[in-house]
Order: sequence, then structure tokens, then C-alpha cells
Amino acid sequence: METREWEGDFDPLSDPDEKRHLLSVLDSFRSYRRLAHFNGTHVRRQAFYSLPQDHWMMLSKPPFSLLDSLNKLDDLIDSNAELAEAIFMAGFKGFIAPTIDSDWVASIVPEKYARDEYQIYSIVMDHLNVQTTQNDMDKARSCINQFYRDWSAEGNVEREKCFDPVLRALSAEYASRLKYTPELDRSDLKVLVPGAGLGRSVFNICQAGFSVEGNEISYHELMASSLILNHTQKAGQFSIAPFALSCSNHLSRADQFQTFAVPDIHPGTALATEQGSKVPAHERMSMSTGDFCVLYSSPDYKDTFDAVAAVFFIDTAPNVIRYIEAVRNCLKPGGLWANLGPLLWHQAPREPNNDAESDGKYKHTHGHDAGIGDPGSVELTNDEVLALVQHLGFEIEKQESGAQETGYISNPRSMLQNTYRPVFWVARKK
Repeated sequence: METREWEGDFDPLSDPDEKRHLLSVLDSFRSYRRLAHFNGTHVRRQAFYSLPQDHWMMLSKPPFSLLDSLNKLDDLIDSNAELAEAIFMAGFKGFIAPTIDSDWVASIVPEKYARDEYQIYSIVMDHLNVQTTQNDMDKARSCINQFYRDWSAEGNVEREKCFDPVLRALSAEYASRLKYTPELDRSDLKVLVPGAGLGRSVFNICQAGFSVEGNEISYHELMASSLILNHTQKAGQFSIAPFALSCSNHLSRADQFQTFAVPDIHPGTALATEQGSKVPAHERMSMSTGDFCVLYSSPDYKDTFDAVAAVFFIDTAPNVIRYIEAVRNCLKPGGLWANLGPLLWHQAPREPNNDAESDGKYKHTHGHDAGIGDPGSVELTNDEVLALVQHLGFEIEKQESGAQETGYISNPRSMLQNTYRPVFWVARKK
């Protein structure tokens, strides 16, 4: 299945800073194998052999066999790296390959690699002198782990608590409208998913029969979602070990080394057989790239969507008013906003003129409006957020707090459990 990938007028390669960031993201996936082996096992082996000799010799034998565990960890890193490198290739093909001269590529690639897609792209990256940043390397690792939550069967424990309430709200909205418009098809409801991440909620909403557009600013997430939605060949194509590189709070090595097949479902096959709408699924699903505030506050998107479905999203806003204004602009009058998530504000207060690069945050520049890159930030309580939503033109129709608990990419066997008690609310534009 080919969805329309990365819609929008913004061309990241036209801006030198944005291009540099995009290449850094690509290199973070390409470097996953090398850096994970170095930080995950090489450094640990050095520390292990720095122990007194009688100590490391004792720990290298059963029942401990720590050297065998490090060898197993190397194998799991290689398994994770297969997914990381597939994302690298999908991102390179989507963003870079169409812009480079094929004759130049042929001149720099040795004949022995002429049929090796990964090596060709990697050689091009080397000739472009690309070097990833620590921030992007951390995000690549986190992105691989996120596949557990969004695209494994076991991750459904978290997904159903986060996505299902929103899907039920959309279905209830369709049922309500159907009473007054009997000929209404589910595809007639246009849904926006901001902060679409790895695209699972976009897929689920499309599978339910609605027309859906995902929006994402992170190139890590865009490349990963493109791979899973457009380029995977089968369910269970990859195997990941999301908890392997974290060596704390495990009851056993078996807990640490759990593996999970992803994706749990082949998106193309599932959507090809979906019967929830008269319109084929590939015509109802798209993804846009760019700053949510900038894109959806524009006149082009005014009164476009029937619903906005936001999951673990609004707390990514430095200034949540910008998010609310963007939702208000792009929703049709009477449109629905279903929101679920905590308020783990992602942006610490910063100096008005603080350079975005200095604290590891990349500043996206989409025209004159800097969107989430605008200076200033504020951290509000849930009551204050809801008051703002109402003040800025919405009516709150439903609110649930503390009704359910969920982790986020959490290992249920871990000795440490971080639990969210997300709030779910539904608002309607006046």
C-alpha cells in the first residue's frame, strides 16, 4: 500500500540547517548498529574485565555467565539494527535519492556494491560528510523501542487504553451524524491526527473507515512510519528487543532479552480488505510533515476537518495556546476534538533568546512563523488547559480523569514501573 507520503509545501532540502538536521537523523539510524555495540557491549566488557580477575572469572561461569549474556546482547543489537537500517533506507529513498545525480553516485560506488542498496546509500552519506548528533542518536534508539508500543501485539495493552477511547468518540460522532444524514459514509468524516508518531493511530482510524491525515514534525517518526505503513512486506518482518539495552531493574536475563515481532499486522493487507467505507483505504490516509502550529493555523486549512484526534500530544507544546488556536482553525464549526494524555510538559522554561541548538533541541524554520520554535513556554494544570480550551471557542462535552492507568513503552516485568493516569476529554468547536 502506498499512502501519500509527507504532504505539504515545505522542502527541507531547500534550507541548509534543515538539510543538515535531516541528514543527521538519517545517519542516526545508519549508526545505530555501530554505536549500540560500542555503548551496549564494548564499554560493558571493558568494565567487566576491569573487575578483579577472580571476580570476573567467577561471573563468567554458570550460573552467571555474564560474557554469554553480553554475546546475546550483541545478537539482539543486530536484530534491532536491521529495523534501524531499514528505516534509514526508507528515509533516504523518500528524501535524498530523488535529489542526487545518478551519474555521480555511479562514480563513487565500487562495482562490488552496485546492487547493494544499503551500501550505496551509506557511501553517499560518507561522501556528504554527514555526522549525527548525540540528540539524534538518542532519538533513533527511542524510536526503535517505540515500535514495541505501537506495532507489536504485546504493545496493545498500552494502545487499547490510549487509542480506543478516541476511536469510540469518533464512532459515536459518526453514529450521531448518521441519524440526520442517512447517506453519510464514514469516509466523509475527515480526521486529523497531530503528533502521529509511528502512524498506528492513523492506521487504526483509517481501518475504522474514516478519512485521516496524520501530522508529524519529527523526521525520526516520519521515516519510521513510512517504513511500516508503506514498505513492510509482511507481519512480523522484524524482531526487536526494546528492553535489552537497559540493564537495570530486571528480575532475570530472560526479562531483559525479551523479543517482539513487528509489525503485529501488515498494514497494506489489512487496509486492502477493510470494508468500513465505500472509499478505498489508500485514498483515505495521508501524512503531512511540518510544524503543527504553522501548517494548521494557515488559511489553507481553515474549517477542513470534522474531528481532531490527539493522543499524548498537547503536552509537547511550549505554548499550548498555539495548539488550541491551530485546532480551532482547522476544525469545521461543530467539529469534534478528542484528546487523551498526561501533561508531561516537554519544554523546560528557557531564555527568550536561547539558541535552540545549545540545549539539544533542533529549531525548525518553516517560514516567518517559528511555530513551536517561538520563544517562551508555560506549564499548566489540567484545569487550566480545559479553561483555555473553553475560553478559546470550545465546549467541553466529556471529561474523564484517573479512569485508567497506562505505561509508555514500559516493560511489565520490570522492577520499576512508571504509570500515567491520562485525562480523556471531548470538546466541540462552537
